[in-house]
Amino acid sequence: MIHIVAKNSVKREQVETFKVLAKELILKSKEEEGCIAYDLYEDMNNPTVLNFIEIWSDEEAIERHNKSEHFKKIVPKLAKLVENKEVRLYKKVPVNLKTD
Repeated sequence: MIHIVAKNSVKREQVETFKVLAKELILKSKEEEGCIAYDLYEDMNNPTVLNFIEIWSDEEAIERHNKSEHFKKIVPKLAKLVENKEVRLYKKVPVNLKTD
């Protein structure tokens, strides 16, 4: 599984517009094969920082998502509403928590 955290610093006057567009992106993305989770989170200390947190089954699912019609239609609109964006991909580190 691959986790994505896409941090968006949204222009203050565009926050509500961003949320409306994000809703459409989230609903359609959750229907995609390989999408395990896809949600939007608001920073509790700064409501202009909105993070997409996604979980995908594998890199192929992410590639399909990035080529989807809804992604190509909505993401450029979201990009116009942000001052800064940072996208990070994460994979789980296997940690043996068992102690002897």
